[in-house]
Amino acid sequence: MTVRLYDTKVQALREFLPREAGNVTMYVCGPTVQSGPHIGHLRGALAFDLLRRWLAHRFERVTFVRNVTDIDDKVLANATDDEPWWALAYRMELEFTSAYAAIGILPPTYEPRATGSIPQMIELIEHLIAAGHAYAAPDGSGDVYFEVRSWRGYGALTHQGLDAMEAADADPRGKRDPHDFALWKGAKAGEPASATWAAPWGAGRPGWHIECSAMSRRYLGPEFDIHGGGLDLRFPHHENELAQSAAAGDAFARYWVHNGLVTVEGQKMSKSLGNFVLAHDVLATRDPLVVRYALAAAHYRSSLDVSAQAFDEAEAALDRIRTFQTRVVRANGGVPVAGGIPEDFAAALDDDLGVPQALAVVHETVRTGNAALDAGDLAAAILAHGEVSSMTGVLGIDPSDSLWRSADGGPAASALDALLRTMIAQRAEARAAKDWAAADRVRHAIAEAGITLEDTADGTHWTIAAGEEGRS
Repeated sequence: MTVRLYDTKVQALREFLPREAGNVTMYVCGPTVQSGPHIGHLRGALAFDLLRRWLAHRFERVTFVRNVTDIDDKVLANATDDEPWWALAYRMELEFTSAYAAIGILPPTYEPRATGSIPQMIELIEHLIAAGHAYAAPDGSGDVYFEVRSWRGYGALTHQGLDAMEAADADPRGKRDPHDFALWKGAKAGEPASATWAAPWGAGRPGWHIECSAMSRRYLGPEFDIHGGGLDLRFPHHENELAQSAAAGDAFARYWVHNGLVTVEGQKMSKSLGNFVLAHDVLATRDPLVVRYALAAAHYRSSLDVSAQAFDEAEAALDRIRTFQTRVVRANGGVPVAGGIPEDFAAALDDDLGVPQALAVVHETVRTGNAALDAGDLAAAILAHGEVSSMTGVLGIDPSDSLWRSADGGPAASALDALLRTMIAQRAEARAAKDWAAADRVRHAIAEAGITLEDTADGTHWTIAAGEEGRS
């Protein structure tokens, strides 16, 4: 077994080995909760959910930290008199949590809020000042900056020379260099007193970058295995994190992993283009399992285009898996036990989390299993079912998982079952009378509703995309 990951810092595939045998440590930059989640947030969180699941399969345990940035310029800007910043942040945090849970993203081991680690941030800033890598602005504003030219390794993550980089702030007042970035932001007139904390250099609040350095150190220690986030965070956020943590003497992340971004119908997702897809809107119109499959189907490092066709293809793929599982359970008289994971599937995920290749193995196994059923080879079909269940279970896309099925179909499901049993009986009567045209009309009407009939020795069975199944 060799697990390889693409390390953004070295720009190459590297064999992954955790520092501590049997425990992978991972820190992923979570959301800034100034507004609700969009589809890009879901895609990013899902990429690391899939990585976490596979590493847990390979290395037993993953300690997974994903932070919440609940104090930020944008959070303050979006607050109102009726909803203060902290209330807005909490409400948006709940929206993120709900959207993540809807598509089966596992909760983090720890999910710290930035406001819960202010003392650790102040301690880290004090250390950087003492080491000569940070300074308080001479204008008495309370601002504190990291001095990038004091750290020769600055630019190591993105392989940029300092002079070629965009300045951190167009307004260089209080800075020794326009590229220096804020570690602490002094309190300003008009900002709420609740958004300031006491510090040796003046009351204020932390800068964005220092938050993740302090929280990763607090929850995972000065060195951990994987730092993850979206490709758009490489610069300046992750570059600045690496510089300040390294300057403080921390080994920090051993591997850097970044997921690709999202486009919509071939265009970059942007509020200005009017194609900003909110998670709430997608989940209101698409089955959450379909959303999970569609967002997982592309390789995590590639750009992902969100379109109606992508969701339709995901739904069709899941239907093939679900129908196969239903056929085997029916033929076996019950659900077979889970099986082993095929070597080709494992090899795909070991190779930089190759989910597209792993899904190809899933569907090939489904085809093999269906062929075995058609040939009357129940043992081979059961073996395939076990493998499919194990593979989809690892990916979190098993249609038979209770997460994706309601405990009770309710009155609507009962009514549908009664209606279909009546129609199936009418079709059977027409066939018995050799009225083939009438029998075909009934079958066609059922098919138009998205329902498939299968005639077997023990009766006619029906299946629909939602996974319900019946027999008459």
